[in-house]
Amino acid sequence: MQLVLLSRLLSVGRAVLAALRGRLGALCWSLTPLSLSLPLSLPLPGWRDSTPRPQREQEWDETLPTPTSVNYHFTRRCNYECGFCFHTAKTSFVLPLEEAKRGLAMLKEAGMEKINFSGGEPFIQDRGEFVGKLVQFCKQELELPSVSIVSNGSLIKKQWFEKYGEYLDILAISCDSFDEEVNVLIGRRQGKKNHVENLHKLRQWCREYAVAFKINSVINRFNVEEDMNEQIKALNPVRWKVFQCLLIEGENSGEDALREAEKFVISDEDFDRFLDRHKDVSCLVPESNQKLFQIDFLTSYHLIYLTFQMRFLNCRNGRKEPSKSILDVGVEAAIKFSGFDEKMFLKRGGKYVWNKADMKLDW
Repeated sequence: MQLVLLSRLLSVGRAVLAALRGRLGALCWSLTPLSLSLPLSLPLPGWRDSTPRPQREQEWDETLPTPTSVNYHFTRRCNYECGFCFHTAKTSFVLPLEEAKRGLAMLKEAGMEKINFSGGEPFIQDRGEFVGKLVQFCKQELELPSVSIVSNGSLIKKQWFEKYGEYLDILAISCDSFDEEVNVLIGRRQGKKNHVENLHKLRQWCREYAVAFKINSVINRFNVEEDMNEQIKALNPVRWKVFQCLLIEGENSGEDALREAEKFVISDEDFDRFLDRHKDVSCLVPESNQKLFQIDFLTSYHLIYLTFQMRFLNCRNGRKEPSKSILDVGVEAAIKFSGFDEKMFLKRGGKYVWNKADMKLDW
């Protein structure tokens, strides 16, 4: 009996040593000057198996995905304080414009067809000039089929559309409620500006400057009982993405988080009831948490996530694990660590009509 117990203890010890060896290897791999400025809540990437490195690299090389659609979070700063946000302002760092352009050109060379600029709030940097210049560069110089932005809309001026509207395919505005009191509870408000009134103004500017209009909504405890049918149909967006409030460790949940989103969380049944109430809205695109976890949504269905330092994010484990920067190692080497499943991305409809010229919309 003692021999059996000793044997089991030795087996456990070997497993623990192997795990520690793997994490130390990952730590050494990740300690570059750039990685040292990353938030401490982001775990360093590393291999999780015991396969010899040469064999593992060969397997990855045979199945390297194409970064067809990329979501570039070039800033973490935001002028809103939405309580469920899972990309909060842990740093104010933004790449210099020319470095950002260099990275985008590398992604285009690797096969990128769609770029979405996000944050934080994209229009907070240089009053929208930074994102405007990137939009123009991607459409005019890189000739990408689709260029889009996700914004809360509060900082966008008509002059921006006059200068950059022709280069933008889709503008997605985040709106979680058509009741201003609910928006205040959520944190989607700044000063006395009315978020809903501003939403309608942006919708009109999109018509005037031929930009496809999209709405993103996060369904949570404060808006789950709301009926948005009339308002959404009146705004007539090309897509209404409806997300179930999601917890991401280290971002809006856990000890290192700047948000405590637990109070916003709703059940799957609550979310299903909201969807059923809006089933007649033809542009509705639902994204439940159950669906996200079943199909690895964050890495396969939607987009490849790119940080402010041009690092791919692997979100498969409920956290954000960064690769090395593509500016340092190239797209091919970095994308191995993205966790992106290209086949699932295509299977789940991640690629759709995203060029405004192909939408044939009545603006």
